[in-house]
Amino acid sequence: MSGNKYLKLTLVGVLAIALSACGNSRGSGLFSGNGGLFGSGQNERRENDPNGFSRDYDSAARAEAVRKGDSIFDLFQNFDDPNTTLEVNKYLWAASLDVLNFMPIEAADPFTGTIALGYGRPRGAGQAYRATVYITDPALDARALRVSLQSSGGRAVSRETTRAIEDAILTRARQLRIQDTKL
Repeated sequence: MSGNKYLKLTLVGVLAIALSACGNSRGSGLFSGNGGLFGSGQNERRENDPNGFSRDYDSAARAEAVRKGDSIFDLFQNFDDPNTTLEVNKYLWAASLDVLNFMPIEAADPFTGTIALGYGRPRGAGQAYRATVYITDPALDARALRVSLQSSGGRAVSRETTRAIEDAILTRARQLRIQDTKL
């Protein structure tokens, strides 16, 4: 063989060893103890651990490694926790803003379904109110809507007043949905 072929063969060997070192951390590389070419087949640290702690990956550790972005393909996976994502009914959202339009919006978060409204006076009333609207479900349902009212004087707002506002919001939401289906 010529010198050029030895150089190519050596380069291929060095690349193979370097790539085997880049294997996953569970010990399946060329020189690892878990089935590698030069390993003994056992991980002595795991066997001799006095605490009985296994150094193997469990499903939680694998999920954490994937979240860190160990692979380019991990960018295309959805790791959102479905328990933290809340869908909001768009008709209840729009109806809440429409019915309570006399109050200034202080904060609105469509991801959690919360609308905080500042003090405002409805037409024909002497009392100013502030409200917080919670939309807890994507369904157009009375259970998906909660309204909390507070008067400007710190007095308690009657349950009937709160119920009347909830009913007005639900009625307006149903009207918006009917308008939407007529398109």
